Amino acid sequence: MEALVGLIGNVGFPIAVSIYLLVRIESKLEKLTNSINQLSSVINNIPRL
Repeated sequence: MEALVGLIGNVGFPIAVSIYLLVRIESKLEKLTNSINQLSSVINNIPRL
């Protein structure tokens, strides 16, 4: 928590919020990428008529 307060004091609130959001979104983007890759594999395995 002290690191967050120091970050806000040194670089400003908007940058601190941006970094926080990027860290939070990173795991969700990784899950989304995995889901898209799985969907692509499933679509490629569907028999064609």
